[in-house]
Amino acid sequence: MKQKVTAFEKPFDIREVPSYGVMEAAHYLRIPRTTIRDWVSGRHYSSNTGMRFSRPIIHVPDPDMKLLSFMNLVEIHVLDAIRRKHDIPLEKVRTAVSYLTKQFPSRHPLADQEFVTDGLNLFIKKFSQLINISQEGQLAIHEVLQAHLHRIERDLKGIPVRLYPFTRKRDLQEEPRAVVIDPQISFGRPVLAGTGIPTAVIAERYKAGESMDDLANDYGRRRLEIEEAIRCELSVEAA
Repeated sequence: MKQKVTAFEKPFDIREVPSYGVMEAAHYLRIPRTTIRDWVSGRHYSSNTGMRFSRPIIHVPDPDMKLLSFMNLVEIHVLDAIRRKHDIPLEKVRTAVSYLTKQFPSRHPLADQEFVTDGLNLFIKKFSQLINISQEGQLAIHEVLQAHLHRIERDLKGIPVRLYPFTRKRDLQEEPRAVVIDPQISFGRPVLAGTGIPTAVIAERYKAGESMDDLANDYGRRRLEIEEAIRCELSVEAA
């Protein structure tokens, strides 16, 4: 007997599956876990009128377990471009995101294709209204955001399908895109781009004493790729 599929059932989207813990996301994206926790859980802070609660900016699919989806990783990757480079207050970021959401209704306004086009300029324009940002400052924000957006690969509908996390300074467009996070490969864990080789496996072999040249020969990859895989996994320990 066939099961009936109702019109209310939503198609399964692996990009929306809760898959990453806060610490794991912090490791992959090279962002402090306390920062990510504030973005997805909100935080209490003191003010002149007493304690107040700052609501989350990133809405996760599993609020109880605080597990993030691939789409959340993309949003955090974009949001980090502004917070890290310009240290803009979180409340100002929230106001700008709310403004963007009203202009382009979306579950993930910072990850949508509209953000890359008209939304990016609207976002920066709103910041200029909230904070005294010079024309030079606006250009700087635009450049850093573009560098981050350049590392997001989209399908024909403009939806993110792959994220190439930074393994170095996190603000250079020319930084290698040797490591990729693809929810369709290795359960969404980082792998060498164009392969299914997990960076964690390469890093473990390196920690066990194998040289980068030996690993490059063994996997048939360039030494640069092996170096980036190791940077991806050991960046937190080496910092």
